[in-house]
Amino acid sequence: MGMRVIAGKYRHRPLAYPDSNTSIRPTKDRIREALFSILGPLDNKVFLDLYAGSGSIGVESISRGAKKTYFVDHDKEAINYVKKNLTSLNVEEEYEVLLLDDFQALESFEDKGLKFDVIFIDPPYELGKYEELISYIYNNDLVNSKAIIATESNRKIDTNQLLDKTIKEYHYGEITLTVIRS
Repeated sequence: MGMRVIAGKYRHRPLAYPDSNTSIRPTKDRIREALFSILGPLDNKVFLDLYAGSGSIGVESISRGAKKTYFVDHDKEAINYVKKNLTSLNVEEEYEVLLLDDFQALESFEDKGLKFDVIFIDPPYELGKYEELISYIYNNDLVNSKAIIATESNRKIDTNQLLDKTIKEYHYGEITLTVIRS
């Protein structure tokens, strides 16, 4: 069976993703379910899916009531899958799909004065930009108070610079979810 929306308005609806493009790595159902259980209710939250891939995380946020979801990816094929999934679900909720690299997107959000309630960061593991991205987000005031930044990685994220934040790690085999609460 393929990938599906786990819960909410679009529960059980299928999601398309590329089997052949190894640079697009969809988050496994078990990890998505755990992530959204950790995040809690998303009603009226502004959600950023950075490195959106097929869009499964962002679509799940919409399905669970996010007020607006931003999908960002630098890969044109990934963006096409995000759009395909949103179209197939007939999503009418607020969303924006951006074909930009990570820091271009963050700079654009900063210029617009946008702030997020939840940011999910899941770059290709080998890029290892987690700490740099998290620092940029906090240093440029891109999150609201009580915001959550969550990362999916295959290693421990260095969070030593985040002394005033609550940080928890969740391990699922070789995958680590790091959740940072303001």
